[in-house]
Amino acid sequence: MYKVDLNSDLGESFGNYRIGMDEEIIPIISSANVACGYHASDPVVMDRTLELAKKAGIQVGAHPGFPDLMGFGRRNMAVSNAEARAYVLYQLGALDAFCRAKGMKMQHVKPHGALYNMAAKDYGLAEAICSAVKDYDPDLIVMALYGGKLVEAARDMGLRVACEFFADRAYEEDGSLVNRRKSGAMIEDEEEAIARTVRMIKEGKVRTITGKDIEVVGNSICVHGDGAHALAFSARIRETLIKEGIAICPLKDIV
Repeated sequence: MYKVDLNSDLGESFGNYRIGMDEEIIPIISSANVACGYHASDPVVMDRTLELAKKAGIQVGAHPGFPDLMGFGRRNMAVSNAEARAYVLYQLGALDAFCRAKGMKMQHVKPHGALYNMAAKDYGLAEAICSAVKDYDPDLIVMALYGGKLVEAARDMGLRVACEFFADRAYEEDGSLVNRRKSGAMIEDEEEAIARTVRMIKEGKVRTITGKDIEVVGNSICVHGDGAHALAFSARIRETLIKEGIAICPLKDIV
């Protein structure tokens, strides 16, 4: 049987600023990537997000990013590998404090935004992230882009890895995501995004922005909770996967 995790980046509101539809998305997914206060979120939001996840019975993971609230963690930063390791370690500890207080355990770690994309191409940065994860809790699963350096570094360190596929993002021929600033970076057509997702799971392929088919593996499908049609889109993906005989379950039951 085909099995896949559905994940979403959540807890990204900050103070009086509300981002995403966490309460509505959480019942649809199986794993939540919770922002840890650097690119988004704050202690109150983190606490509330974990409470929602606990009530829904879904798994949670840390979503550490660069210290860049103004840029929502999507701007590349020039930091040393030692700094990157410290940033990730700090954020793991922050989220885990709330997990422990609620009797929950973190399942995984998925870097956010620029940190995620840079680590997919920079082995040293990827190694720094994995070092923080391994030193904090070697049982944590690293969620990363298939074919990237973060997958390689995590496996080299003996960590469990979950490869992630983006239903609503276009791919370059090297397997990287098309830059958001580029035309066609986001898949706006719902039917196309769903068909791509099913094909990836069953055939292990995705059509790139240039029209070429490349190999891809996705243990977890990312559905974004902050788009105009995010909720309906996420619900459609879940419904279609079930109809296609694809079981939706948390990462710990897949990798």
